[in-house]
Amino acid sequence: MIDPASLTVTKLFPTPLVSVVHPDAERLSPALKAAILARESSHPGVSHSNEGGWQSSDDLLGWTGEAGQALIDFATELANMLSAVWHPQRGLLEADLSWAFNAWANVNRTGHGNAQHAHPGAYWSAVYWVDDGMAGQEDDLGGELEFADPRGPVATMLSSELKMKIEGCLDAGLAHRIRPRTGTLVMFPSWLLHSVRRFTGVGPRISIAINFVPPGR
Repeated sequence: MIDPASLTVTKLFPTPLVSVVHPDAERLSPALKAAILARESSHPGVSHSNEGGWQSSDDLLGWTGEAGQALIDFATELANMLSAVWHPQRGLLEADLSWAFNAWANVNRTGHGNAQHAHPGAYWSAVYWVDDGMAGQEDDLGGELEFADPRGPVATMLSSELKMKIEGCLDAGLAHRIRPRTGTLVMFPSWLLHSVRRFTGVGPRISIAINFVPPGR
């Protein structure tokens, strides 16, 4: 009989996905929502990964004022907190980098989503949900942020029913979904493929995306 306590389990090559509720979300989100909806009504937007909906150009800081700056500052602090810089003599050092960034807004209404994509040229990417569009509803309204397993379908090729009974490994070969929550920011490596499932709610689902590039790149 194998004693489970005797096992040493090493989870190789983990991919970080960090989630945090902005401490000042109740103030920032309404101000950002008003600025984004005003921008939507006056600018045609662009088309990249969005399948329907509206996406702004990546100059969000130029028209969201103090609220936009506060969000960028918060996300920049998180990017530094999650990063380290390798020094050949001193090893890993805490990062205190002046990241370059670009940021834009997305507005999805009923039937809209975002196709699977990554963010080439960036190191960290973030999504902040200004308004999850749920209006207090707990039904499955779609609109989840979905991450594809970067290993592809290998883990499910032999048998889709067979699972690795190890914490954090049950969705190997599948996708991981996050339900939007107003005021929450998530950060992940920019190379990680992600999409937004089709939204079926009534209210607009409003988010802000941010890309961070280390200085000198």
